[in-house]
Amino acid sequence: MSRLSVNIDHVATLRQARGAKYPDPVHAAVMAEQAGADGITLHLRSDRRHISDRDVYLVRQIVTTHMTLEMAARQEMIDIALQIKPDMVTLVPERGGEQTTERGFDLAAEGGELESPIEQLANEGIIVSLFVNATEENMKAAAALSADYVELNTTYYAEARSFEEEVSALRIIEKAAHLANKMKLGVAGGHGLNYRNVTNIAAIEPVEELSIGHSIIARAVFVGIEQAVREMKTAIRTAREPRIG
Repeated sequence: MSRLSVNIDHVATLRQARGAKYPDPVHAAVMAEQAGADGITLHLRSDRRHISDRDVYLVRQIVTTHMTLEMAARQEMIDIALQIKPDMVTLVPERGGEQTTERGFDLAAEGGELESPIEQLANEGIIVSLFVNATEENMKAAAALSADYVELNTTYYAEARSFEEEVSALRIIEKAAHLANKMKLGVAGGHGLNYRNVTNIAAIEPVEELSIGHSIIARAVFVGIEQAVREMKTAIRTAREPRIG
């Protein structure tokens, strides 16, 4: 079964909407772990529009499972990661003003900019993942850059406008996942995944981890974080259970 890393960014988004001290994403991280989350993910953006430095430092202290810090490959962020030492850093392309991360890296064009960040993080024993679009070129380039993981961008699958588009996107992701696995890369997936569409991605054998935030926090508004996490864990678990009949 794929691991579930719960992204707590949107708890911080709700807090920042009123400039209040609550809801606290650190509290959300504790509750998600208690509900069975295998890890906690948070994205420290350069503009600090949701997750703050305070959140990152406190989450590092309280997480008992696996902490993933998403961030741009900028030296300011690398320095923070080197100080707090998360279990994993996922490097993502970041554009000011974007609503959420809009794309994965094109490593053929951008890989050179990632060499130093990857080396600095690896030298401190931090696992490095690259958020990339699911292409053969990106899988080969990620391996050449000595990344540990790739997180496959599932946006195109999640936002498919027809069954045909969904199947096509799923096949592309599946092909990339198997190629990454063949090249000794760990495989994660994320972006736009929800309770309906997660099962197809979770069923892909090489996919070890799923990073999911918005749909879990949205569901938590109605049922609470612990129940929302449990429901997602159930959806992921059933994806690889044998079907009878």
